[in-house]
Amino acid sequence: MSFFEKILYNLPEVASPTQKKLSFKDKLKWTLIVLVLFFVLGLIPLYGLGHNALQQFEFLSIILGASFGSIISLGIGPIVTASIVLQLLNGSGIVKFDLTSHEGKKRFQGIQKVLSVGFILLEGAIYVYMGGLQPEGVHAGVLIFQLFLGGILIMFMDEVVSKWGFGSGISLFIAAGVSQTIFVRVFNPLPSPSNPSISTGALPALFQSLSVGDPQTAMIMFSAIVATILVFMVVVYTQSMKVEIPLSFGRVRGYGMRWPLNFFYTSNIPVILVAALAANIQLFARLLHNWGFPILGTFSNNTPVSGLAAWLYAPNILESVITGSFSFSMIGQAIAYLLFFMAGSVLFSYFWVQTAGLDARSQAKQIMASGLQIPGFRKDERVLERLLQRYISPLTIMGGLAVGLLAAVADLTGAYGSGTGILLTVMIVYKLYEEIAQQHMMDMNPMMRRFMGK
Repeated sequence: MSFFEKILYNLPEVASPTQKKLSFKDKLKWTLIVLVLFFVLGLIPLYGLGHNALQQFEFLSIILGASFGSIISLGIGPIVTASIVLQLLNGSGIVKFDLTSHEGKKRFQGIQKVLSVGFILLEGAIYVYMGGLQPEGVHAGVLIFQLFLGGILIMFMDEVVSKWGFGSGISLFIAAGVSQTIFVRVFNPLPSPSNPSISTGALPALFQSLSVGDPQTAMIMFSAIVATILVFMVVVYTQSMKVEIPLSFGRVRGYGMRWPLNFFYTSNIPVILVAALAANIQLFARLLHNWGFPILGTFSNNTPVSGLAAWLYAPNILESVITGSFSFSMIGQAIAYLLFFMAGSVLFSYFWVQTAGLDARSQAKQIMASGLQIPGFRKDERVLERLLQRYISPLTIMGGLAVGLLAAVADLTGAYGSGTGILLTVMIVYKLYEEIAQQHMMDMNPMMRRFMGK
């Protein structure tokens, strides 16, 4: 074993549960502990922080699960970036991992953790040295160390949730940040800094603007609230779409079940990766612009006006139409934004299916190992794989296209919490509900527990 492999296999990690199956109470306890810790860390400011140029990037902080200016200013950015890089390397064949074996999976996870630590250091240094978080009275290394500490905490908190709680920490942090933002943006009664006569929250501002005879402001607030509700309803409806494949237990006559393949087969993972990639591009573009090297685009009043950053920026179409500032250039921006999200979601859906064991071959092996089969078909793994391939391949592509389209259209409507954030939050909460329901089913039926590998 090489020195590098020794490091990979001996990296610090959160211990897995000793018991074979955690109870619902234990999972809920650890999920809530990590959630509370996440909110507490978001309130701890960086010691020695002077000017915080990242405060203006509210959308980016939502997608990255970050609180700029706090110890968790990096959020999930380094973890997601490491995952994107490793999936691209594995998908292109530059670096190949045998994800069907235990050793291959452990090697993949070890390299991803090493990359995450590397990106925590890199992004922390970029934030500080490029003027995003400027030190005052302390050395720049003090800020970088605090960012590094916060990034490591987020990484291990994600691991705690993945092993001891419900879902993943990345999804939990995004859902928590988006929910907090939507609640504040809709119900906050405090006056707006730019217009003290109007509340910051959309709902109080709607009634205040109607009472003072300001129909334009009222229409902007109303359209944003309606867009938020519509996005929520559409995502809930599409999330429930699925294909159900009948299965039967070969050794238990007369007993069967339906195995669901969701329309969003890879869930929210592709849109998380695409949104995080777009957020990182916007953030680095602004930092490079401030540093005097606008190679990714230039900005005017915090809005990208040229370069890659402008083409990957979602203009608020509804608000532009209401205020009369709509221009045909916004159509080009909107189309580029749509294509980027749709193509990126399909690409990451395909990579995720291959790396997460969701492909037809892996699913067929799991079904056969559990003693299940499709009624009317020969009990042969190759036959089952071909049958599953008919569904999984189209669902991977169409689900990726649909989730990318929904996220992009929602962003273009100016929904509160960002359209992408709402989409992610609804899908995360729905997935959490499915996981809880699945655990109850497994508690009731020992055969279901065996099928799920628990």
